[in-house]
Amino acid sequence: MRVDHAVTSGTFSLDGETFEVDNNVWVVGDDTECVVIDAPHSVEDILAVVAGRRVKAIICTHAHDDHVRVAPQLREKVVAPILLHPHDKPLWELTHTDHLWDVDLSDGQVIEVAGTSLRVIHTPGHAPGAVCLYAPELGCVFTGDTLFHGGPGATGRSYSDRPTLEASIRARLFDLPADTVVHTGHGDDTTIAAERDLLGA
Repeated sequence: MRVDHAVTSGTFSLDGETFEVDNNVWVVGDDTECVVIDAPHSVEDILAVVAGRRVKAIICTHAHDDHVRVAPQLREKVVAPILLHPHDKPLWELTHTDHLWDVDLSDGQVIEVAGTSLRVIHTPGHAPGAVCLYAPELGCVFTGDTLFHGGPGATGRSYSDRPTLEASIRARLFDLPADTVVHTGHGDDTTIAAERDLLGA
């Protein structure tokens, strides 16, 4: 069982502005099967990390275009369902007008892969349907853009709200074990302890 990682580059667009961004791609599994967490800019970059394994699911932490842009194309390549929280439908439709995801994510849902489990934690604020994926056996949580090295994700754009985000982090993430490694949607890893200390929680 392992966590594989790559960084892929492209753009993020919302509210009439576009920015260059680097996104983390996380692939969780063993030598046979895996799940892909987020599908940002390049199908080829993601397939390089998958490395021929069977993909059980494409799990989207939220529906900003830099996290779901190639999800439909990846679905065709690997024949796996796209999973997304339904509260992010308005954001999804900004990028994909002709394709829907396949399975709704829900708080507390458990996704099994390669003998381990990922628990869905709904953490609205950065986006209405933002989720984190907690893997207790691996001692890590995949936070998308909810929590970064250095604090909460960005707010101030459409469909985001800072007080909601901070409340989500305090109530849903800071109860995790202090040494839990935080694998983020952009940038470096951190830990729950480090971010809890930073926010004074």
